[in-house]
Amino acid sequence: MSEVDKAVTPETATTKKDWKQTKVGSVFVSNYPPYSFWTDSGVKDVEKVLGQPVSENAPSLGLYLHIPFCRKRCKFCYFRVYTDRNAADIQRYLDALAREVELYSALPRFAGRTPSFVYFGGGTPSYISVKHLKALVDRVKATMTWENAEEVAFECEPGTLTQSKLEAIKEIGVTRLSLGIENLSDEILRENGRAHVSKEVYQVMPWVKDLGFNQVNVDLISGMVGETWDSWKDTVQRTLDLDPESLTIYQMELPFNTVYSKAILGEGSEEIPVADWELKREWHAFAIDTFTKAGYEVSSAYTLVKKGGSGKFLYRDSLWRSSDLIGAGVASFSHVNGLHFQNQTHWDGYLDALESDNLPLNRAFVTTHEERLTREMILQLKLGRIKPKYFQEKFGTDILDRYGSVFSQLSAEEMLTFDEREVQLTRQGLLQVDHLLPEFYDSKYRNARYT
Repeated sequence: MSEVDKAVTPETATTKKDWKQTKVGSVFVSNYPPYSFWTDSGVKDVEKVLGQPVSENAPSLGLYLHIPFCRKRCKFCYFRVYTDRNAADIQRYLDALAREVELYSALPRFAGRTPSFVYFGGGTPSYISVKHLKALVDRVKATMTWENAEEVAFECEPGTLTQSKLEAIKEIGVTRLSLGIENLSDEILRENGRAHVSKEVYQVMPWVKDLGFNQVNVDLISGMVGETWDSWKDTVQRTLDLDPESLTIYQMELPFNTVYSKAILGEGSEEIPVADWELKREWHAFAIDTFTKAGYEVSSAYTLVKKGGSGKFLYRDSLWRSSDLIGAGVASFSHVNGLHFQNQTHWDGYLDALESDNLPLNRAFVTTHEERLTREMILQLKLGRIKPKYFQEKFGTDILDRYGSVFSQLSAEEMLTFDEREVQLTRQGLLQVDHLLPEFYDSKYRNARYT
């Protein structure tokens, strides 16, 4: 077992008291069971499930398109991204991406279905040219149109945007534009490897406002390297002045395979001054208090939305209720009828498969009824409240009975309150929800690496 594998993660910590310093290891919980249990032997099940016609009561369908290109790799980034690809490489990748959607659309599971939500993620979707974007969208829409989709979300890095590119993004049907601002201190942005600086944010915001997107979201990260109380307060106030419809705040973590994490775990064990969890939660709480006083309300552990605004985030809410999702792109994840699977995680493997007209499958996991229940429950807890009745009706399980000891434990620690009508996280619980969720894991998934 390597030192990386032995690093403390939520699954290896014996108690939440172990979580004071920010250590290397995945903290943010995005799925259950953990990804480390997915295997290549499970891929055979993918073809079986996708070859079955969809039932009348099938869940909604979503489409995720991974655009893995960036101007720079952030020092805290762990996603599959490329910073060294030319226009020909990008065209080759986008052709493969479109071909992947075409292959999916021909399978019985998706025949005649159209996505109710679409998400362009990355990487940096706004990195590619208008010409590349329009060509990709035209080809994908020809086989899987989203003209009637309720939500089309698109991630942007401010420094990649021009007025004409924003106009093209609006033209393809984007309803939710998400700006990865992260911080408004240029010094902190540069230290953490961000490609943009604050002046680029102020340059693009008038264009964004003029185009009238249904929802403009701004991403922030509390606890980036170099953060102080003064710099964080300044970023929060300046973000409030930008007047976004919604705001997403993540707490800085150190997943495996980031520049910072490699420096910490490598020879010499470099010390990276990342704030501890208590301080990051204080900063996060300050932002919540500031925005709620200004007329926003808490939508999840990470998100605040304007009261009375179009605060829905269909991509999030659908995934947390087990919608089908086609995840197209290198290293992308899909979820279909309780089956989880991931694409090839490297450039050549992904492209070679699709250029041979094969789906680029890498690993998969077939969930049990119990695992599907746990997955939905822990993900929906991130909303801050869940209703036992929902799980009784959908899964035939009383979660207060099934997980009663965990709820009682977290209640005693003042992380949540519960009764037969509702489980509700306290502010303290909401701010550290990802540290709490492994308490609900089956014993065989504890003490294991998450990814």
